[in-house]
Amino acid sequence: MANIIANEEIIEAEQEKTSLLLFSNELAAARDGHSLQTVVTKGLKNLLQISEYLLSVRTNDQNTHTVFLHDNDAPYANDSRFELITNKNIPIEEDLLQVVFNSEIPIRFSVDELLVPGKLKMESAGFWKSVGVKSITSISLRVGNEVIGALWTFNNKDENQRLMSGISSLIAVALSNTLASETIQSQFNQISSYQQQLEIENQYLQEEIQITHNYSEIVGECTPMTKVFEMVSQVAATESTVLILGETGTGKELIARALHNSSQRKNKVMVKINCATLPPNLIESELFGHERGAFTGAIDRRIGKFELANNSSLFLDEIGELPLDLQVKLLRALQEREIERVGGRTVIHVNVRIIAATNRDLYKEVQAGNFRSDLFFRLNVFPIKLPPLRERKEDIASLASHFLMKYAKNSTRGKMSFSNKALKQLVTYSWPGNVRELEHLIERSILLAESPIIQQVHLPFSENGESTHLLQQNAIKTIDEIEREHIMFVLKKTNGKVAGQGGAASLLKIPSTTLNSKIKRLKIKKGLAGI
Repeated sequence: MANIIANEEIIEAEQEKTSLLLFSNELAAARDGHSLQTVVTKGLKNLLQISEYLLSVRTNDQNTHTVFLHDNDAPYANDSRFELITNKNIPIEEDLLQVVFNSEIPIRFSVDELLVPGKLKMESAGFWKSVGVKSITSISLRVGNEVIGALWTFNNKDENQRLMSGISSLIAVALSNTLASETIQSQFNQISSYQQQLEIENQYLQEEIQITHNYSEIVGECTPMTKVFEMVSQVAATESTVLILGETGTGKELIARALHNSSQRKNKVMVKINCATLPPNLIESELFGHERGAFTGAIDRRIGKFELANNSSLFLDEIGELPLDLQVKLLRALQEREIERVGGRTVIHVNVRIIAATNRDLYKEVQAGNFRSDLFFRLNVFPIKLPPLRERKEDIASLASHFLMKYAKNSTRGKMSFSNKALKQLVTYSWPGNVRELEHLIERSILLAESPIIQQVHLPFSENGESTHLLQQNAIKTIDEIEREHIMFVLKKTNGKVAGQGGAASLLKIPSTTLNSKIKRLKIKKGLAGI
């Protein structure tokens, strides 16, 4: 009988050894948390008949631990209270953890005893009792002399301590390898993200260098512009949000660049986005970026303008055109200084200075329900209002000379100048398109000039031959009405051609996509005014 028992023990030991070897090989093949969970769940059920367990690990601060994986088939796995436990960092100074981490063998606890005041403390003991757990067995997971976590099992009647110790040693090594692999992968993803961001910044910078507009100086000496320069000097070196107000074509982007170039963030490129030129379904992706597969067509991860502008300035042009649903998300990004990519779950902290601009009266938009009041007050920290060109009569001659010099360089005319008649035309015109209109008309006048002296500036004329004053004293027009009439005038001159050489977009010096967007918004249709 003794020999039979001895033989059975030998056979059992050999089977146990074979099972442990197989379990060890399967653990060695696990490369991530998901595959490790599959192997551990299977191994514990086969070797110890354990169906409910947790693996907890020390966090990076070494002062807390958190659940790393558990059996998804456990009856309490979908309990909302259990989710709170798995998402929480529990201090290692908790009494029960001290006992477990200091022991090299399995320790069994009664849940009822853990609820007795003055006994060992376990914060989640009340939950385990409520789901029917009567006992908890735990063993520390060690790699060498370092405790990296613990294995917790529930409602086990007879533990094979020797086997459980062996299994925990194998799990500890596999867990350590998995954590190291995930750390390396996380660092690799972070490096890839930084590399992608640098590539995008470089591309963005190259695009900015290729922009044909001259942003190096702002021409203006009149009293209204002097006040603007004073305000720019006051706020440029701060981190305050700036809202630039003014009609279309008054130079809002130039002021934004002046603010950035005079700030402590000037060593990084200022990132800009025009909220009026993008379809509503793409603005969120442009602002916050998106993860691969977030929506149809998202074939790769994209870094948004907020991430691109981290530690720099973000210029939100035409902020008044932003849809209401995105105004909420923008407000959160401004207040919390954190964003989430579309389709992503990771919170990304950003340090961005916001410079916004609009040609709309945002206060009236708030009253009309088209713009959120909380976002308006968040943006309206330091408003700078740019004067229209009709209020800068003293600057018209200087601006005209500046543009004349700029475009004459690219022509075959050599040195050019204005006649007194042409200058008088410029000063008396109402300039509904402001500085942008002046620039375009000077360029056109250079092309049409028959001598080095420009005798006449080709201003828009009405049918009776008189100069069209879009801002008349007896009929004040809105900015949209003025912009609509000006676009219709240019379209009429180009016979309705929008894009390409000689098209309206080319004459207006704006992208054809922007012009199409304005045509749609202003409801300009073919057949109007001879288009």
